[in-house]
Amino acid sequence: DVADERPVVLKVDHVAKSFRLPTEQASGLKMAFLNWTKGIKGYTEQKVLRDISFEVHQGDFFGIVGRNGSGKSTLLKIISQIYVPEQGTVDVRGKLVPFIELGVGFNPELTGRENVYLNGALLGFTRDEIAAMYDDIVEFAELGEFMDQKLKNYSSGMQVRLAFSVAIKAQGDILVLDEVLAVGDEAFQRKCDNFFSEVKKDPTKTVILVTHSMDSVKKYCNKAILIKNGEIIERGDK
Repeated sequence: DVADERPVVLKVDHVAKSFRLPTEQASGLKMAFLNWTKGIKGYTEQKVLRDISFEVHQGDFFGIVGRNGSGKSTLLKIISQIYVPEQGTVDVRGKLVPFIELGVGFNPELTGRENVYLNGALLGFTRDEIAAMYDDIVEFAELGEFMDQKLKNYSSGMQVRLAFSVAIKAQGDILVLDEVLAVGDEAFQRKCDNFFSEVKKDPTKTVILVTHSMDSVKKYCNKAILIKNGEIIERGDK
């Protein structure tokens, strides 16, 4: 298999994650202490991911598919190293750029220009590297005349375009993308489509696309996993 000869850039190995949900609010510290002394837990464990394992190779356009509540968002945060798995390991080889939550790393009181530099710094780029990417980011976002206005004066659509442009123009090795955020008007959507088509042709770039749309998977992805109730129930490749 030719695919196996390409370097592995992401290895997810037997990952599991639970969250603690409070069962009932113990009324006050005294009750919580009494419950604790009796061995009564004030929470239940909810398993969100169970024994997830897969590999992504350099150049893959890898789909993670699932409905809301399937566990895919938690998996995304573990891959992006926002959450720590309670079991298993995640090995990332290369610079990973996540675009998974809007507004993370953006400050509404700063201008668009300042936010590009702030966001780039949070992604681990130097000032010079951001400066080299800046014109590309602004051109892709089509926000030239607005870059010196404060972000809080942007419409939500403009904010999405800026955040998305930073993520895809940042010269990382692995782009992790939640498709729900890749919204915009039709013209911008076409632009994103074109970008994805270009990326697919670049054997050094890897994209992990989280989506609930099988159409997107068919259109872009060469490999995909389907997650349901925190488990991988299907795997496929082209």
